Amino acid sequence: MTTLIRPREIVSLVLGLVLVVAMVATGDGSASADGTDEVGAFSQSKTVTRQLTQDDGTVETIDSRDVTLKVDHTLNLRGRERVAISWTGAHPSGGRASDPYGENGLKQEYPMVIMQCRGRDDPSLPKAQQLDPTTCWTSTRQQRSQSIDGSDAVWRHDLHATEEERALKTGLDPIPEACQDVPSDSTHLTPFVAANGKVYSACNSETMPPEAAVGAAFPPAEVAAFTDTDGNGSVNYEVRSATENESLGCTTATPCSIVAVPIMGISCVDGNTQCQATGRFRPGASNFASEGVDAAVSPVYWWSASNWRNRITVPITFGLPPDACDVLDSRAPTAFYGSELMSQASLQWAPAYCLNTKRFKFQHNRMGDEPAFTLVENGTAPAAFVSGTREADGDEPIGYAPTAVTGFAIAFIVDEPDNKGERSTLNLTPRLLAKLLSQSYAGSTRGQQHPGMEKNPLSMNQDPEFQQLNPGLDSIAREAAATVLSLSESSDVLTSLTSYIRDDPDAKAFMAGKADPWGMVVNPSYKNLKLPVSSVPLLDTFVPTSQQECQQQNTTPYLTQIAAPVTSISKIAQAVLDGWPNVQTRAERSSSSDPCKFGRIDRQGVGSRFMLGIVSLGDAERYGLRTAALRTGSGAARQFVAPSDASIAAAVKVAKADGVRKAFALSQATIRKTKGAYPGAMIVYTVAKLRGLDAADAKTVASFIRIATSEGQVRGSGNGRLPDGFVPITKKGATSALYTQAQKVASLIEAQKEPKAAPTTSTPTKGAPAAGGSAPASGAEVPDAPDAATATPAATATPTTDVIATASNSSRPAQSLLPVLVTLLLLAGLGGPGTRLVAEWRRRR
Repeated sequence: MTTLIRPREIVSLVLGLVLVVAMVATGDGSASADGTDEVGAFSQSKTVTRQLTQDDGTVETIDSRDVTLKVDHTLNLRGRERVAISWTGAHPSGGRASDPYGENGLKQEYPMVIMQCRGRDDPSLPKAQQLDPTTCWTSTRQQRSQSIDGSDAVWRHDLHATEEERALKTGLDPIPEACQDVPSDSTHLTPFVAANGKVYSACNSETMPPEAAVGAAFPPAEVAAFTDTDGNGSVNYEVRSATENESLGCTTATPCSIVAVPIMGISCVDGNTQCQATGRFRPGASNFASEGVDAAVSPVYWWSASNWRNRITVPITFGLPPDACDVLDSRAPTAFYGSELMSQASLQWAPAYCLNTKRFKFQHNRMGDEPAFTLVENGTAPAAFVSGTREADGDEPIGYAPTAVTGFAIAFIVDEPDNKGERSTLNLTPRLLAKLLSQSYAGSTRGQQHPGMEKNPLSMNQDPEFQQLNPGLDSIAREAAATVLSLSESSDVLTSLTSYIRDDPDAKAFMAGKADPWGMVVNPSYKNLKLPVSSVPLLDTFVPTSQQECQQQNTTPYLTQIAAPVTSISKIAQAVLDGWPNVQTRAERSSSSDPCKFGRIDRQGVGSRFMLGIVSLGDAERYGLRTAALRTGSGAARQFVAPSDASIAAAVKVAKADGVRKAFALSQATIRKTKGAYPGAMIVYTVAKLRGLDAADAKTVASFIRIATSEGQVRGSGNGRLPDGFVPITKKGATSALYTQAQKVASLIEAQKEPKAAPTTSTPTKGAPAAGGSAPASGAEVPDAPDAATATPAATATPTTDVIATASNSSRPAQSLLPVLVTLLLLAGLGGPGTRLVAEWRRRR
């Protein structure tokens, strides 16, 4: 879809973008004066009712409930980020759907409908920014248009609707001919008004916005969520920015909301039987067969006056998009390369650099640790992010500045049997992970043809070891449950993970060929694989026989099709978010004469999902993914430890400094001995040359380290802050040694002088990462908040205050520009993107 922009709109947009720079420079971004960052937790209670008109004409309230809705965070959201929504006091649901998203959730009774909408319930905003059902996103026409026989048109009996809204044809005037099945039928349309003003009648697939196309890139986000018999419910709700949904158009400058509509049933103006229906399903019952429901108490009429008046509106704001620096800063970037563990931190940090003219334009190019380190060595890149000591090929010394404390996790989406919702916790051992990575589950009866694997379980949920640790799950064989989605590229994450496997006696024995206590054995192709490895090799070459023609044409090893690793951690996180395994065993052909093609299997259905993936902690937090607890320790001291601030701090606290030219020594053997330490904890370092680096680059890298380890360690969702999934590096506490080394290395990089005496305490191992971890330990030391004001460079460093000036010190010029910018915006055109930015900035101030 091409949208023409008039020159006047371009001027307004450009000025609006300038205002974004001013907003950032003046400290806007939800950070308070004391340096803390508000997440915008939301809580609101509302009395919701349903009323029926009796035979004598009186109106009686037949149901009244006090509903309280809570949302854990609402500010500076990113595309596909999930927020935790919970509620109490709602009407219990009946006829629970196996899939509550999109049109699949319509055949329920009394659910909580949750949608994302453009606009707010704020009378101070212009009319164009007011909330309305036409600005709420739904993915299908069934959720927006109805054309049925008059006797079943319950919305025409709505007590709270106007006479016009109870007419034969409503929603658009006139109703397009294509939107009327039978001209005499009652028809209502809830058109969708896009951010660019285009109106979609939304009565069939051809009249829906482009993002609502069949087979769209993203599954429906709107949900008809289930309320239990006590009136409580919860859901992790995924928001989408204009990057994912341009028609909805939620940006930094656009007021948007999450709207929760507790379905109480349509209040009736008369005695119409269909309108006064109270439900066919008992509270708590399921509707697996998608049987019919009473429409009056279903989510299909979420837009009706009776339901819409009961809504609870949650204002939300979005952070700058990923390409903000490319749009707002024309300067050439200073590119850092390396670890994908830094992705979420880089996303929040970048605007704090590019939108401050006294700093440089920071750019993080994600790639494997090893090739990134090579770029630094050969002088192609000024700095790189790595997670462990690398074996240098040249003579020039390299400094390691600790920059972030984070790690990896095993994310999962696993549904409880009988449609009871998602499993919230999962326990995994090193041996279970060894089984997954070594392709030792057969996947299906085809995999059981594999020599030496005839008696192995088809998938992990059939494994007695897994069942013993995670009781109550089903044992339905799934190819997706025979693997953990992993990386095809070299990564220190995999080195750390396979070190965890290697250092566990049970896992080590399994990989060496010893059967587990239930008789499962390692895939012979992986027997005695030397660990750790930075990438898990695809060693199995077995191609099973089959009577099916498509399978006979396929020469790709079967278990390799199941493993199907991908090129980035972020792809894994989004696959888990969607419940969409990368298993490549789906066979299809265009016609009977065409050859078969194998591709990705379908998304797993809600209620029967079982999928695991290796993700970064930053991605897990952004996407609201559940993460497994990993077993660590030995003997009676064995314990399962989930990632948390305390468990990651416990791991990092035992890391030993090994000199500024090496990463901290943090082995899995040490972590196993440390109570409450999470095995997936990792330290990310900024590495750069200590000699031979260009002076300007040296100054830039040193400035980055100082900023990143001071104001960049203040927790929050705003620009320049440290996102969830990272533990702050501070002057005191468990990470104090990391802070000290970072400042030393920054000074050495800037001075470009090799340290007087290089440490010789140990021999570096190529690619050995700093990893470790365990479950939250009681009394574990949690890092203190950093004191940015005292985070000054070492005394030997050349002063760089012009580069590392804080936002507060650089705000005065921007503040003085605001009146001028506002005037220019008014001249450019009222109501344009720039003026919306002004209004948003003033509101948030």
